[in-house]
Formats: sequence, C-alpha cells, structure tokens
Amino acid sequence: MKELAGRLTALDPDAGAAVRVIAYFDRLAESRAGLEALVRGAAVLAGCPARLVDPERRVHVRVEPDGTRRDGAAAPDPAWPCARVSPGGAALLWLERGADGGPAGGPAAKGLGVRGDRDVAQENAAARKVTAAPGVVDAVILERAAGAVRLVLDRTRGRAPADDPALVETLLDATAPEPARLHAARRLGLDLAAPARALAPLNGLPRVIPAGVRPATPGPGLGRLGVGPAVPVPELPRSWAGARTALRFTAEGTPQDPGPSVVHADQLGGIALLADLVAPGSEPPADVRALEAAAATAPWLPATLYAVASTPSLRAAAAAINVHHSTLQDRLAQAEHLLGWPVRTPEGRLRLHLALTMRRLARP
Repeated sequence: MKELAGRLTALDPDAGAAVRVIAYFDRLAESRAGLEALVRGAAVLAGCPARLVDPERRVHVRVEPDGTRRDGAAAPDPAWPCARVSPGGAALLWLERGADGGPAGGPAAKGLGVRGDRDVAQENAAARKVTAAPGVVDAVILERAAGAVRLVLDRTRGRAPADDPALVETLLDATAPEPARLHAARRLGLDLAAPARALAPLNGLPRVIPAGVRPATPGPGLGRLGVGPAVPVPELPRSWAGARTALRFTAEGTPQDPGPSVVHADQLGGIALLADLVAPGSEPPADVRALEAAAATAPWLPATLYAVASTPSLRAAAAAINVHHSTLQDRLAQAEHLLGWPVRTPEGRLRLHLALTMRRLARP
C-alpha cells in the first residue's frame, strides 16, 4: 500500500492522498477503534474539526484538527461537507470546513499522519509537499470514516429503533413480561436510563424514539402521526396508548379535513377525555352531524371554521385562509345559519372547537 500510494501521488496527488486515507481507516477498523478515535482521524486528516451527530443514539462527538476533543453545542452548518452514516439514518459525520474549502489539502493530502501515529507519518513523508483539492480528499475521508463509524455503532449500540418491527411490538406490548420488553429495548439500541416515546403513524408500523429526538412532520395530506409522552423505557406501553389516542385527534391538513397532522399526547390535556366519549365509527354527536350537513352545502366551510376556532382573532382567521375580512364575515353569517349556533362569540367558538374535534374522533 505504501508503494502504491507513492506511485499514485506522482501521477495524481488526489489519488495518492485517497489511498493513504483508505489505508488509515482500514487499520483503525481492523483494530476495532472507537468512535472518538475515528472522528479524531477524520479531523486530523482533513485539517479541520470533525463531528459525529447521531440523535437517535444520543451520540455527539466533536474533535479539533489537533486531535483534542471539544464537543460544541452549536448546530452544524448545512454548508459543511457531510456523510450519512447509514442510508436513511439520522446519524451524520461532518467536516467543519467553510464554503471556501479552507486550507488547500490538509494533513491527509500533504502527507501528515495522525498525532502519535508514526507509521502513517512515515508512509506519507515522501508526499509532504503535495497538495490536493480538499473536496476530493474530504469525500474519501467522509466515506471511509462513516463506514467505520457505522460498524462501531452497530456493534456497540444496536440498530436504529425502527429497524425491527417484532422487537418494537414486544417493547410496546403491555401484556409482555417486563424482562422481555427490556431485552427488546436493548436489542433496539435504546438507552434504558433515558426516556423515550412511542409514535403511532396512520397505516404504518409503530416506532420508538429517544425523547430528545424530534419526529419528522408529514406534509399536508401525506399522513398523520400520534406522538406518545416521554416515559422511562419500561413504561413505553403507556406512551404507545397515548400515541394511539393522539392519532385520533389528527387531521389530514386538507381543506375538507383541516387540522394538525401531528398531535402530541402530552399537549392534549383535558381534551383527551373526549376520546373516551366519542368512539370511532359511532353515531356522531348532533353538532358533528350539523357540521357535516353544512360542509356538504358549502365546501369552504371546514377550512373556514377551523381557522376561526384555531386563531386568536377573526382577522388572523381571514389571513390564515387568504380571504378579506369582510368575506370572512359573510361566510360566518352563512355558517351560523347552516349550523344553528353562533360561532363569533366565546361560547360559540368553544362549541365549534369541540365539534371539529369530535368530528375527527368519530371517524371509523
């Protein structure tokens, strides 16, 4: 490998630097190096800070180019080069290099070894005066380091929580013995000392995520999601029950089914009690029947009434549905006639809000 790197450097500095990077991370992987050692290698070889961020596994490692670990709280800059550790996963490896690429090359391109690694320094000594385009070398560093990081994460922390539906099902089953649920949690890579929450997607498999991870928000008409409360891992069946209840309060977010597509159970408060009063597919309450009849007459009515119920003022409601204030007043006068109760008084707005909520709960 040493001879090959030397020959390639004479022909193409980028290729020579890439071979040295590949050889370095191969040696780290063979020696079963840990996450910090891998991030340190990326930082020193690139000549800029490197950081690994995996929100699902609660991993954050940042190392300066001199090899010193110094974790930072600031969010990564989207302009920095990065590599996803695994396809579709949340873990990212970043090189904190500015848009100008920083110093040309870096220790990897210039033949500098990682601090304390004499073998790498000797291998690269012949290429010390060679510089290479940082984008090419950065890409190789990120690709090889991310691959090595993935092996370590899979080996030491398990796979991402959504990977095994059978384990997730066991974890959320209130009738399963607690030892079986804890075993499933370990297999899924969950930290038993940290809180987690269950997710209930419409027509999708249940998921479990660490409490500090923000669930992805589906777009209007693309799906609905109930989010359970954050609980200790042994209590995840309770979070799953809350997530399923929260899912019933969600809407498609379309003009005919306006409302939030993601609902958090712990933000419902006393409104959650309505779920016990209105069963799915049951005969809807009278106010819901009035809403459905009015919507059949005036297609604009659901979105208009939701705007009135969910905004602080009528002017804000008009802005939310992009109509003039006078147009909204005309619509509300017609809506009140169709519904049979006022919607512009505090009592009427509360009744309207409850009717819209029960409309979602009554769905099959």
